Amino acid sequence: MRLTVFGATGGVGGEIVRQALEAGHEVTAVVRDPARLTATGERLHVVRADLFDPEALRGAVAGRDAVLSGLGARSRRAAGVTARLTGAVLAAMTAEGVRRLVIVSAAPVGPAPEDDGPLDRALRSVVSAVLKDVYADLRETEAELARSTAEWTSVRPPRLLDRPLTGRYRTVVGGFPRGGRTIGRADVAHAMLAALGDPATVRQGVGVAY
Repeated sequence: MRLTVFGATGGVGGEIVRQALEAGHEVTAVVRDPARLTATGERLHVVRADLFDPEALRGAVAGRDAVLSGLGARSRRAAGVTARLTGAVLAAMTAEGVRRLVIVSAAPVGPAPEDDGPLDRALRSVVSAVLKDVYADLRETEAELARSTAEWTSVRPPRLLDRPLTGRYRTVVGGFPRGGRTIGRADVAHAMLAALGDPATVRQGVGVAY
């Protein structure tokens, strides 16, 4: 497949690029600072662009089979940036007739398991309160996806860890795995790439966790 990856210098985005290249895909990585991109390969193309400008992004998505986004706020003070960046990506995709989009979101944006225990409910409540602005940004991002005509999937992980790829995690389309508290960034990237070929995830949120 011909893929475009946004947020390619981040923890999840970098893993998407690496795993996609290893799987034999052709990857266009859209970055603001190419020096921060660690992945290399013959099928890797690097594009430096203003991520807030849809016109500047059109060339990066034109003719691609799908777009994956690891974009997100790096801190609470940056809350609001994800919806703006995703809006620019959607506009560029619409202009070029590209439909498939997979983004990374977060577990609290989606529904909690009905049978979650009291500890998990308490942890979710605390995290949602501390990072409420970040999650409000992600909710607006997902609302914008829902308003669009894109064939989108939102992958919603809990607390992220820096761990090697395992490929062993749980997924719930439209929900979240019971008791799921952590997952490695490499496995989130794996789940996002897997969603590309799964029609059941189109226009759905997907909870992922160990």
